[in-house]
Amino acid sequence: MSDNLYLQFYPHFERQPDKVLMHTQESTDYRYADVLASSRRMASVLISLGITPGDRIAIQVDKSPEIVMFYLACLQVGAVYLPLNTAYTDNEIHYFLSDAEPHVFICRPQDHDTIRVTAEQCGVTHIESLGTHADGSFMEKVATATQTQEVCEVAGDDLAAILYTSGTTGRSKGAMLSHTNLASNSQALTQAWQYSEHDHLIHALPIFHTHGLFVACNITLLNGASMTFLPKLDVDQLIDLMPRATVLMGVPTFYSRLLQSPRLSREVVSNMRLFISGSAPLLAETHEAFEQRTGHAILERYGMTETNMNTSNPYQGKRRPGTVGMPLSGVEIRIADRESGASLPQGETGMVELRGPNVFQGYWRMPEKTQAEFRDDGFFITGDLGCIDEHGYLNIVGRDKDLVISGGYNVYPKEIELLIDDLSGVSESAVVGVPHADLGEGVIAVVVREAQGEVSEASILAALSDQLARYKQPKQVFFAPALPRNVMGKVQKNQLRDTFADTFASKQTAANA
Repeated sequence: MSDNLYLQFYPHFERQPDKVLMHTQESTDYRYADVLASSRRMASVLISLGITPGDRIAIQVDKSPEIVMFYLACLQVGAVYLPLNTAYTDNEIHYFLSDAEPHVFICRPQDHDTIRVTAEQCGVTHIESLGTHADGSFMEKVATATQTQEVCEVAGDDLAAILYTSGTTGRSKGAMLSHTNLASNSQALTQAWQYSEHDHLIHALPIFHTHGLFVACNITLLNGASMTFLPKLDVDQLIDLMPRATVLMGVPTFYSRLLQSPRLSREVVSNMRLFISGSAPLLAETHEAFEQRTGHAILERYGMTETNMNTSNPYQGKRRPGTVGMPLSGVEIRIADRESGASLPQGETGMVELRGPNVFQGYWRMPEKTQAEFRDDGFFITGDLGCIDEHGYLNIVGRDKDLVISGGYNVYPKEIELLIDDLSGVSESAVVGVPHADLGEGVIAVVVREAQGEVSEASILAALSDQLARYKQPKQVFFAPALPRNVMGKVQKNQLRDTFADTFASKQTAANA
């Protein structure tokens, strides 16, 4: 029997053809029957283009309901789905296409002519386009195609998708995700969040990312639920939709923006049962302010490109601010020594390592890199540093690459950031290490003031002086209007390290003179 993820979704298409799967801001409804018919025609077109099981299909287009149908079509024919961020440059696209060697590349209609040369240089056989109004060359083919009802037989460990990592430390790596990886994770999330056919999701996330596609869309499809499909975050739209919805999945920016609206109230959210946040750390003050305003405690969870979701705060039980909860069903988590891999006692900080059916198959065409990221017993080394508290909740304290080693001592930025963020006049902060001739790395903090905040470097350093060991205290504090973030809201500390790399250069020069 086939383990195709598509077959996990299919029973709902057959059982409830007239139910609305996707609703759009233009008030267009896509019933389960509509989505099934369109995806089958798309699958027929892919077969006509010569797609066979295991072929990669890359897509870089703006968000639209048709992308969900296209994703289903790829699963149906056994192709490997490869979504690409619309912000990627031509140079980046050249790398992805050269590395993945897709048989088909789908782009935006307005990019078709300019991207064709790049795609052809990379050996792509077919370059098609898909627009936000069901337009483009691919949709022209779909309009005259017949529906195929065949579903490719695949094994559970056959690839369903490749997602490229952000590439903040060198070239992006293609994380290979199997049908079992995706199916098992959706099943675990269904259980953890008590998701059902009665849910209506507000979907305002990008869908070239694991959060918007493999969490939000997959869990909705797996349970026969519904969603309103928005092209991007619009606070007023979110609030308008809440009386008719039950779940919102977002990044911390969603919740900080919602709190800025005077329209957000307990009455507005009375029909909502769950607010979920991920992809970046949620400030404790945002968590507390949201609960005070709405009566809802935001549920934080922890995931990554290579594994989808790993942990979640409980649906029933205490959702602890600053933590990402406990392992999902089937997922094993341990905290290990960074070098030896030896397990550490509860409460100690070390490398977060994972094992479970959600963990990816490895990095595309990087066997040595794949081997280096796994322990001999099958645990994946996440690169995240964390500890498990006395209640069994996982706390992420930062990325291994963000760990600062100053004068031979380990400095965990999160510890310092929490203290700075708690100061009056501070909106948020980021702590990084930059080159220092004497210490190896010097600790600096980049701080964003609140609108009327008058906090100064001197006041921050004074506040930290009796709360942190001297080696942890920032050597300098800088102020910025905002912290650099990627599309999912994660602070790009590599950019801060580059920006402030010369902070101690003059002192080093003087010392060497």
